Amino acid sequence: MTLRFLALARVLVLLCLPASSLAAERPARIVVDPGHGGAQEGATSPTGLLEKEVSLQIAHRVRAHLEKQLGAQVLMTRDEDQSMPLPERVEFANKQRPDLFLSIHCNAMPTKRTRARVQGIETYFLSANASNATARAAADRENAEAPAAREARGDSTLAFILHDLARTEAHQDSSRLAYAIHQKLIAATGGSDRGVLQAPFYVLNGVEAPAVLIEVGYISHPEEGARLGRAEHQEKLAIAITEGVRAFLAEVRKRDAPKPPKVAAPATP
Repeated sequence: MTLRFLALARVLVLLCLPASSLAAERPARIVVDPGHGGAQEGATSPTGLLEKEVSLQIAHRVRAHLEKQLGAQVLMTRDEDQSMPLPERVEFANKQRPDLFLSIHCNAMPTKRTRARVQGIETYFLSANASNATARAAADRENAEAPAAREARGDSTLAFILHDLARTEAHQDSSRLAYAIHQKLIAATGGSDRGVLQAPFYVLNGVEAPAVLIEVGYISHPEEGARLGRAEHQEKLAIAITEGVRAFLAEVRKRDAPKPPKVAAPATP
């Protein structure tokens, strides 16, 4: 392996590092991803409320609070009801060099019995293996729109390796971000705490920044599904997500702040 190749590899890896360490030097740059859109409607409530509509409404509120409360620069993968394939969402996010990536969704159960019973909030970060059957089912449902093969994303071997390096660097911060947001959501809404979980969500795979997917509630549940359509509940969710981001960024800034140089003790005579 030549020195020239090694130098190039170092530069490429540095370019793929998560941008969270930059958050101390400028306003945070955050990509908000409203799930589904266009022909991809997502889950449906018992009264016909669509996940694609709820996720977009909440995403707009999250953007407004992030901008107002944190002075963040917020970009959205979609700003209206339009189709946007999952690979394009990842590509869009990485082009922005964000500090954080937030994907907003509503959950659902498949059977009449479980739809009537299961409700609550789940927050996810990426893992090759799902935490449990619930996490696997959520990932399978959200990944239904994904290409069947990795080749559809156009990955070369080198690009895949670099993406993997970037994901490794961001993984620990993704966990911290998920816990920070989840705690705020449960405290603000009083929703059922279904935990911080890990699963192989396509939209999180390849994002070169701390990234989480937030299932803000079960739209399939009669009561929770109705709440998700109400403006006051959406505001609670948006404010809680913003406060979770605030807590995470404060932790990152404290961790990444330059350490004062150690002063040598005066020599004893």
